Amino acid sequence: MERWALVSGLNGDLDLYERIQRDLKRQRGVASLFVLGDLVGAHPSCNGLLERLRRPRPSDLAPDCIYGWRDDQLLAECGYRGERKADDLKQQEGEASVSNLLAAVDPDHLDWLASLQFGFIELDCALIHGSSADVADRLTEATSPLILMDRLTRLDVNRLFTARSGRQFRLELTGGQIQSKVTDHSGEHKAEQAVPKRSVIGIGGGDHYTLYDPATDHLAFLNVDPSRAQSGRGFG
Repeated sequence: MERWALVSGLNGDLDLYERIQRDLKRQRGVASLFVLGDLVGAHPSCNGLLERLRRPRPSDLAPDCIYGWRDDQLLAECGYRGERKADDLKQQEGEASVSNLLAAVDPDHLDWLASLQFGFIELDCALIHGSSADVADRLTEATSPLILMDRLTRLDVNRLFTARSGRQFRLELTGGQIQSKVTDHSGEHKAEQAVPKRSVIGIGGGDHYTLYDPATDHLAFLNVDPSRAQSGRGFG
């Protein structure tokens, strides 16, 4: 059994990442660690976290990282996204949030952040921060099944792992048919397409993470015990 660990929303917190690494060592069969974005944040240890992700320790489960919404906002503000700026971050969290984020991230890390991919395709699974539509796309348990099906079919996958909402959930789309009708110069044409069983999975964020076994399709929603945080670390 080789399981995946799916993590997001570290937001610059190196201590949280170290606690997750320690927790993963206690889990059986975890072979891969995917960090699905929101690596950066206005946290004093942000540069330390980025350094650790870029250069894992020998004892670490080496991470495969993609960029998330907050990372994308930082890159936009720093000129890596053309004419875009971090307007969404300003609107949601205030003007100071941008300057605080810029102060927390050393410019030496920006090229590495800009080199990260939008998502991964592994087996029949898509691993993305938001969705196939946009890094900011927030899928939840209340999202319309039609929207969920659209996000899945864009990538032709059976399982979509998403982190943007910060919630842990599994939604099953249990088959059925899509009926379509097209009218052209030769007349009207109808078609039916079978829809296979598919899933959209929220992996959580911060100290809530997910383990997934691709061989059995088994999920485990976990959280890091805050009591395991080591004393004498961090900032007062």
